[in-house]
Amino acid sequence: MKKPDVKVVLLGDMNVGKTSLLHRYTERKFKDTVSTVGGAFFLKQWGPYNISIWDTAGREQFHGLGSMYCRGAAAVILTYDVTNWQSLAELEERFLSLTDTANHDCIYALVGNKADLTDPKAQLTPNPDVAPASLSGVTLNKQVTPEEAAALYGRILRYKGLEEKSSLPAEKMCFETSAKTGYNVDALFEALFDLVLPSILRKRNENQESPTVDLEECRGGGSGNKRARSACC
Repeated sequence: MKKPDVKVVLLGDMNVGKTSLLHRYTERKFKDTVSTVGGAFFLKQWGPYNISIWDTAGREQFHGLGSMYCRGAAAVILTYDVTNWQSLAELEERFLSLTDTANHDCIYALVGNKADLTDPKAQLTPNPDVAPASLSGVTLNKQVTPEEAAALYGRILRYKGLEEKSSLPAEKMCFETSAKTGYNVDALFEALFDLVLPSILRKRNENQESPTVDLEECRGGGSGNKRARSACC
């Protein structure tokens, strides 16, 4: 398996569609999924780079694992259901603190999934290479407005000690998506991958500049050393 250059993590309550978003992006199709147990790992080739995408469980009993999966993350996708206001509130109440183990320059995206249930334009399949999904025809009331999502994004920045003026604006980091139709899914991941590119390049530079150690030189040459090594077991 290729070594990942950078890590992206999805967080959010159960049933908001995190796994479906990943399947839509990586497999170009929608399928009903069961709840993730613990976490699942996907590796995405993006140009010359390898990006690991971690899908985490939203169930309460797996909550503590989230901070482990967030460790070293360059980007976190905080996901909610646009038809369920509580799923937005849960991001702030339960999931935001899990990102304390992410990189200090981690990028945060706020994503409202299931937009096809409230927005007619999200019911259209945007790309010809994306397999269409059958829609239920049911329209639900939208419980989370773009303004409420933007307000939460501002609170996320403040929680992280970041100034809004010097951070990426909410209009660039708040998305509404549909895993069922593919609406905005590519736009979400590609925007994030573009933004984490500096983190990838910095990590590669650090690896190239890290000093190497010659083990033979540290051990020293000569027969005395060989005897010392042979005496060790």
